[in-house]
Amino acid sequence: DLEQLGFGIVAFACTTCNGMSGALDPEIQQEIIDRDLYSTAVLSGNRNFDGRIHPYAKQAFLASPPLVIAYAIAGTVRFDIEKDVLGVDADGNEVRLKDIWPSDAEIDAVVKASVKPEQFRKVYNPMFNVRVEHGTAVSPLYDWRPQSTYIRRPPYWEGAL
Repeated sequence: DLEQLGFGIVAFACTTCNGMSGALDPEIQQEIIDRDLYSTAVLSGNRNFDGRIHPYAKQAFLASPPLVIAYAIAGTVRFDIEKDVLGVDADGNEVRLKDIWPSDAEIDAVVKASVKPEQFRKVYNPMFNVRVEHGTAVSPLYDWRPQSTYIRRPPYWEGAL
């Protein structure tokens, strides 16, 4: 029954932002069209608008990456993420989100073991230690071009700099 059918469009990073998530299975797309189904998506991102993920995903919901995976496993957004069963394990036991969601202590342990200040210093310190030893001096202010049709100085900044 397609009313309960879950389908996924898999994408990574910027592919979801610019609509390059990939094509739907032609049969699923045709069912969406023929039956005027209201299809949805769940994504982890910072922007949201109709058709962002795919033209036939009428609406998208923003969620954390683990919740995106949980909804993908469930295969539907018509799902109580706190109570309903995500699936069944190899032994036939029902699996809910609380069974697979890591505790704060587990997350803290991974962060403590994996994230080190040296990693940030290695990347960011060189950015702030730039010296120009040749060439002409460059103004730290952006050269606003009044004729630009792309980017213009906001009027509320007039007189501020």
